[in-house]
Amino acid sequence: MSGHSKWATTKHKKAVIDARRGKLFAKLIKNIEVAARVGGGDPAGNPTLYDAIQKAKKTSVPNDNIDRAVKRGSGAEAGGADYETLMYEAYGPAGIALLIECLTDNRNRSASDVRVAVTRNGGTMADVGSTARMFSRKGVVTVAKEQAGRTLTEDDLLEATLDAGPEEVSDLGDSFEIVSDPNDTVAVRKAVEAAGLDYDSAEVSFVPDYTQDVDAPTAEKLFKIIDALEDSDDVQNVYANFDASDDVLEAVGR
Repeated sequence: MSGHSKWATTKHKKAVIDARRGKLFAKLIKNIEVAARVGGGDPAGNPTLYDAIQKAKKTSVPNDNIDRAVKRGSGAEAGGADYETLMYEAYGPAGIALLIECLTDNRNRSASDVRVAVTRNGGTMADVGSTARMFSRKGVVTVAKEQAGRTLTEDDLLEATLDAGPEEVSDLGDSFEIVSDPNDTVAVRKAVEAAGLDYDSAEVSFVPDYTQDVDAPTAEKLFKIIDALEDSDDVQNVYANFDASDDVLEAVGR
């Protein structure tokens, strides 16, 4: 989990930059549309939509944009696209496994974007199942350590969420990550809220079953692939099974 945690911190920093460009906003809006289309436009009865909206709000997506996305997705307003989720698999430098999640209305475009981003930056595409087997689908709830004048500990979170079935609590530096069975994601999030705590995000994610240490040159090559993938509007998430120390992340400017 250490590699996943450190990269989560890195991705959060990058998200701030992406948000300024509007790229992350567009991806969050797309998530809201899909959640509303699949489960209906009422967040009270659609926990996936609720969490997608909360994530967008916490990233400062304007409320008007969120409301319109819900309406498009639920069919209350015209203009919604027919998005589908596609998964691509690849290998980066040193055999690092990559799992690439796309949300797209054009299969050919997303396949082309992913292939170009991977192969032009030194990676290779992989057969179906080659890298997916190295990841497990998990619920992930992220909670800031500093909460209304107090500093949370792992024990605080374990106590608050014990009945919801957390599997692990990882230290991300400024926050904690609570990992659970994907079916327990909402229960863990609600337990955090019931304890009077704020959370940064709650979602189902792919977590590597094991990680591989990388040095600075390898990390630099790997991030080149990841950055190219995340520049695609169709790519929602990139998962990788690597671990990079704080020194390595600092050396590559992350």
